[in-house]
Amino acid sequence: MKLEKRQVEEIIPSIKRYVAEEFGEEIGNLKAELLLDYFIKEIAPYAYNRGVRDAEDFLRAKLEDLQGSCHEFELSYWNDKK
Repeated sequence: MKLEKRQVEEIIPSIKRYVAEEFGEEIGNLKAELLLDYFIKEIAPYAYNRGVRDAEDFLRAKLEDLQGSCHEFELSYWNDKK
């Protein structure tokens, strides 16, 4: 996964702040970027795969009800008049 430069520039300050507040340690941009690279390589695939599974489940549920959601009843004029 490759982030845009703008995204990296937005994320780095957040990582630096997190490390400072949670661990009491100030880190520079290089360390923050190395952490970001590590998270993207090691952890992001878990989140990505979960998103794919959620999308598959959503689409599977919609496909199971395809007949009900897309079917139009024929000769329904008189049924609607009742």
